[in-house]
Amino acid sequence: MSAVVLRRVLVDDAAATVRGIGLAALAYLIWTLGDTAAKWAIPVAGVGGAMLWRGVFGALTVAAVARAEPTGWRGLVPVRWGPVVLRAVLSAFVSCTWYIAWQEMTLADTYAIGFTAPLLMTLLSVPMLGEKLRWRRMLSTSVGFVGVLVMLRPGGALWTPVVLLLLVGILAMAVTRIMTRQLSTTETPSCQAFSLMLGHIAAGALMMGPFPPAGPMGAEVWLALVFLGISSGLAHCVYTRAYGLAPVSALAPYEYTALIWGGIAGFVVFGEVPAWSTLAGAALVVAAGLYNLHRERVRAARDREAAAHTAG
Repeated sequence: MSAVVLRRVLVDDAAATVRGIGLAALAYLIWTLGDTAAKWAIPVAGVGGAMLWRGVFGALTVAAVARAEPTGWRGLVPVRWGPVVLRAVLSAFVSCTWYIAWQEMTLADTYAIGFTAPLLMTLLSVPMLGEKLRWRRMLSTSVGFVGVLVMLRPGGALWTPVVLLLLVGILAMAVTRIMTRQLSTTETPSCQAFSLMLGHIAAGALMMGPFPPAGPMGAEVWLALVFLGISSGLAHCVYTRAYGLAPVSALAPYEYTALIWGGIAGFVVFGEVPAWSTLAGAALVVAAGLYNLHRERVRAARDREAAAHTAG
């Protein structure tokens, strides 16, 4: 079974960027639901079990999606094996750091710290992808970062030893986001998602030793793990498609939307109440993201106007 070679050229097209933003926002919503299931299951399934079964059920989901696509299962085979495997390894490490953090931290708090990733992604997209850093994109990301500082309150209660591990994971996460954009030129979304799920299976098997299940898993835990895998597989397919359409710096602020869903899920499922600083910071990051979307829509309208004028 040979690989499907895409050879897509990365562009910074306003209309495609708007579509990419919509897909990215959807992916983050699906991810947050899966994260809620993971946090709920981890006390029983353990970090190793959550990783392993996320990978198993996620890989099956991605394979089913790929089967329905025009390329079929051929689309799961990488063209550039090295970068694909590296991204899968880094992504598995990222999940491990978040799962370990959730044993001590709330969803909203981990997301708050995780929101340093968009700033890193915007900055890294310049040397790694050669993207143009438009001043409005930089401004919206910077405003979002100020919101993160409000949430974190450096030196406050969130600064515990596990945060250091989480921060390393966040740096790795930013790199994987960039790699997703790079790999979209030759790899299908299904290929990137499938390889990531396989990486989780391998990492989960290794983590079963230091972080094993706490005991027998009941039907509720198994349902949570099945949901985690299915949602992860679908989210990664959607997300990789988004990063093939839009520049990293345009999508980066939409990482912030996970705080909204995470705050709601944390309250409903775990009774977690975000601090006032988390809510105040959230207001800033949401405003930054909405402003960025508005600017991309303005660009799309101008591009259509220019194209119509040229054609006329």
